[in-house]
Amino acid sequence: MDLTSMSIQLQPISTNGNEERVTAGNGDSVVCDIPDAAAAAETDLFLPVQTNGCNRGAAPVNHAAEHQWAPEVMNNTQESFVFRVKRELNEVVCESKNAKCKITVWMIIALIISLIVVVIIISMAVCSAIHKDPDEDFDPLLFKVPVYFSGSFQLPNLVFTDELLTISSNKSQALAAGFQEKLADLYRSSPALGRYFSKAEINSFRNGPVMADYQLEFLMPEEGQDQLRNFTLSREMVYNVFRQFLYDQEPNESEPMYIDPVSLKMSVRHQ
Repeated sequence: MDLTSMSIQLQPISTNGNEERVTAGNGDSVVCDIPDAAAAAETDLFLPVQTNGCNRGAAPVNHAAEHQWAPEVMNNTQESFVFRVKRELNEVVCESKNAKCKITVWMIIALIISLIVVVIIISMAVCSAIHKDPDEDFDPLLFKVPVYFSGSFQLPNLVFTDELLTISSNKSQALAAGFQEKLADLYRSSPALGRYFSKAEINSFRNGPVMADYQLEFLMPEEGQDQLRNFTLSREMVYNVFRQFLYDQEPNESEPMYIDPVSLKMSVRHQ
């Protein structure tokens, strides 16, 4: 082909601000889009872009594919972490010559935890055996000074008979022994008054309704008498312990030894 005979037709090139005509390698012209600068900036802010050849266009990334791929990566990471932990725990630390006895890491950890638990239990047992409560360390032979309280209470479930008027009768003796044991158990179990309690007595029964007259005896040491009389062995302390016990009991209409809490009376008896 004669190059001189070739005619090249030139066409005017027009641009609208968004397009630019460029010449290809073979002389043909190709139109490439050039995005506006402001639009490109906005696109860069919201979507990751990929350059597509000479078009220089912005293509959004497929986020759905990323979300599907992320859990798989996390699962693989977790599986690899668990596998690594298992492998480290099963790692042999000590092994016998004939390979019949192997000591792994998890065996050593279990042994250490067991030793810690055993040491804690032994320490608690030793401390409880060595420790002595100062309140429990006392000599009962030093408690010689008596303190008396007397009073009465009502027995609403008990039917009065003439036999109760005589305290030496069998019915009166049996009923009195029951109340004496009840009062003794009450005060011996008291943390504050248990060491000082000596005995309880029922002196008589009265009619209309049935009333029981009682007496309580406490013993205290000669040292510190005034403080004990004013606080520990005061009328308020002894009375409140008795009254609280009565309010804690369950009302039972069929129980003849039921004591009416409201009817309780107490006073200090001076010898």
